[in-house]
Amino acid sequence: MLSKIILASKSKIRKEILDRNHIKNIVEPSNVDEDIVKLSLLKEKASPEIISKNLAELKANKVSMKKNDEIVLGADSVIDLDGELISKPESREEAMKILAKLNGKSHFLISSVCISKNGSMIWNYTDKARLTMKNLTDDELKNYLSKISDEALYAYNVYQIEGEGRNLFAKIEGDEDTIMGLPVKKIKEYMRSL
Repeated sequence: MLSKIILASKSKIRKEILDRNHIKNIVEPSNVDEDIVKLSLLKEKASPEIISKNLAELKANKVSMKKNDEIVLGADSVIDLDGELISKPESREEAMKILAKLNGKSHFLISSVCISKNGSMIWNYTDKARLTMKNLTDDELKNYLSKISDEALYAYNVYQIEGEGRNLFAKIEGDEDTIMGLPVKKIKEYMRSL
């Protein structure tokens, strides 16, 4: 199995998932401007899944261009609500609007991963989880938001399934690592093949 990978992400939870699964890694964020890429893809009517795949590949390729013969892992996660892309909030007011939109409904959390070498993708995988949010009052949503730090809110979208966010849901169907942003089982399978 491969000895180490470069994680093209500054996500603490993705690093934790790799560490917990004994995958040696070093972090080198890609610093891709995700908003510009998303806007461009949305103009082309790309689905949330295509946007997630493209961002994961772009991040991995960007870092791997600078790292000769190294394996680089890029990842991206998005929320798909009936085909609408829900992006990370940029304010608490926006977070409240997102929660209100998801309230009482089912949505998909899509996590894509891409492994690149020498600036080109050599493997990718996308997984989906289905989450059904409880029907909560505005006060319950505000109370939830009051417990979440700014860092967590802006880094992980409006919920962290490994923390307080679990309490928002009536039903969670899918892999928890996928929901947290890294379908690690498939990554391990691929790495064993290298």
